[in-house]
Amino acid sequence: MDKKSYCYQSIAQAVLDQGIDTMFGLMGDANLFMVDHYVRSCRANFVPVSYEGSAVLMALAYSHVSGRMGVATVTHGPALTNCVTALTEGARGHIPMVLLAGDTPVMTPQNLQNIDQRELVTVTGAGFEQLRSPQTAAHDVAHAFYRAQVEKRPIVLNMPADFMWEEVAHEKKVFQAFSAPAYVPEGNDLDEAVGMIASARRPLILAGGGAIGARDKLIRLADRLEAPLATTLKAKGLFNGHGCNMDIFGTLSTPAAYDVIAKSDCLVCFGASLHHFTTDRGALMKGKRVVQVNDTVSEVSKNYHASAALIADAGLTADNIVYWLDEAEISPSGFTKELDMEVLTAHPAGDASKVKEGFVNFVFALERLEQVLPKNRVLATDGGRFMTEVWCRISAPDPNSFLVTANFGSIGLGLQEAIGAGFAAPDRPVVLFTGDGGFMMGGINEFNTAVRLKQDLIVIVCNDSAYGAEHIQFLDRSMDPGLSQFDWPSFADVATALGGQGLAVQSAEDLEIAIGAIETRNKPLLIELRLDPNDVPRMRI
Repeated sequence: MDKKSYCYQSIAQAVLDQGIDTMFGLMGDANLFMVDHYVRSCRANFVPVSYEGSAVLMALAYSHVSGRMGVATVTHGPALTNCVTALTEGARGHIPMVLLAGDTPVMTPQNLQNIDQRELVTVTGAGFEQLRSPQTAAHDVAHAFYRAQVEKRPIVLNMPADFMWEEVAHEKKVFQAFSAPAYVPEGNDLDEAVGMIASARRPLILAGGGAIGARDKLIRLADRLEAPLATTLKAKGLFNGHGCNMDIFGTLSTPAAYDVIAKSDCLVCFGASLHHFTTDRGALMKGKRVVQVNDTVSEVSKNYHASAALIADAGLTADNIVYWLDEAEISPSGFTKELDMEVLTAHPAGDASKVKEGFVNFVFALERLEQVLPKNRVLATDGGRFMTEVWCRISAPDPNSFLVTANFGSIGLGLQEAIGAGFAAPDRPVVLFTGDGGFMMGGINEFNTAVRLKQDLIVIVCNDSAYGAEHIQFLDRSMDPGLSQFDWPSFADVATALGGQGLAVQSAEDLEIAIGAIETRNKPLLIELRLDPNDVPRMRI
C-alpha cells in the first residue's frame, strides 16, 4: 500500500496508472483538484477546452487515431448535459473513451447544478460507472477503463465532489481487457457460406469498420477469388494501393462502381453492419447472396438479414474460407479481369468555369485540394450537406486516419475531433472539412484552442451561407428558401481575429493563393470556400 493521499489525488494517479498522459477537459468545482494533481504532480498533459462537449469529442478522436484510451473530464450538472451529443456520437460510433464527471455533493441536493447524472448518461447509450467510495477510487477508475475497452463505448465515471478531500491509501489497479479474437465458425453455417462464395461468378469483398485489422487477410481472399474490394465509409482507405480497390461501397460509389455492385452475385461482408446507406436501402442487395461476418452479435442482421451470417473474427474467417476453397479446388471467378478499375473509381469531374462570379466551383475545389493537401494527413470531416462529396473525393491514408463525425447525424463536431486527432498524431497535419453551419455551431468555439495549442491544422469551411440540407428541401417544393439562408461573418476574418490565418476563396485564382498558404503555413489555417447554394451537388445518401 502506498502512503496516504486524498481521493482526488488517487483518481489522478489512477488515470496515469492506466498509461494515460493526456486528458481533455474543462475544470469546475467538482474536478479542479483532480486536474491540478494530474498536471502538477503526475506531470501529465491537460488540454483545456472552451466547451465541455468538446473535451469528449477530442477524447473520441484521440482514441480512434492513436489506438489508446481517450480521457476527458468535466464538472457536474450543466457541464455534463453539455456532453450529451458528444457521448451519443461516441456510443453510436462504438468508440471507447472514459469521461471523469464530477457530481454534486450528496449532502447538498438543493445545489442549482444537481441532476440525476446516471439517467442522463443512460439515454446517450454510454455506460455509467459510479465511484463507490473514496477508498475504492483507484479500483473504480481501472474498472471504467476496462469497461470502455471491452464494451467499445464511452464510460462515464461519476465522482461525487464531497469525496475529493477524503484520505485514502492509493493502490495501483490495472485490469487487462481480453484481446483474443472471436472463434472461427464451424458446422452448417460455415458450409453454407463457403458454398455460396464458391459458386459465385461475380463475388465482391466488402470491409467495414469492424474489419480494419484484417486488411492483408481480406486481400488474400479477394485475390484468391479474383473479386474486387470495397469498403464502407468508416473503413475508407483500408485497401489503398491495391489494384482492385473500388473504394467506398453504396450510395457514395461512383456511378460505374454502383453498376458493378448491382451486377455482382455474392457479397462477402466483413465487420459491416450493412445499414441503409451502404445497401442503398436494400437496392444493392437484390438478386445476390450476402454473407455477413461480424464478431459482434448485435451487429449481425441489425440492419439487413443476410443469406448466411457468421459470428466470428474477420481475419480468421477469411483465412478459413481460403483454406476450404483450396481444399475443394475451386477456380477463381475471373470477375476482376472484366473490370476497368480506373473507370470504376472516377467520379464526375468539376468545371472551374461553371460558376457564378464571386463563388468557386465546389467539385473543382475539392479535386484541386486533393492534389495539394499533405499526403500524410489525418482527415476529419463534419456532418452536413457538403460532406458526401468530401468523403468521395478527398482521400485518407487509412481508416484510423479518417474521422467521420456523423454517427448521430449531428453537425458542428468536426473541429473538436480534429484537435483531438492532432494530439494523437502530433507529427502529422490534420485537415478538417466542415460546413458553414457546422463551423458556427461548434468550430468557432474551439478554433482559438487550436491556435493556443499551436496545432498543425488546416480547416476548409464550405460556405454557402445556408443550412444546405434544408435549403434543398425548400427548393424541391418550389418554396422560398430564405429561412435557411444566413448572412454569416467572414470566416476568414474570424480565423485571423482568433489568432490563425484565414483566407477567403471566391474564384479559381483565389484558390491558388490559398494553396500557396497551405505550403507556407505556420499556424492554424482556415480556407473559406465561398459557394453558390444553388450549385452544390446533392447529398449522396
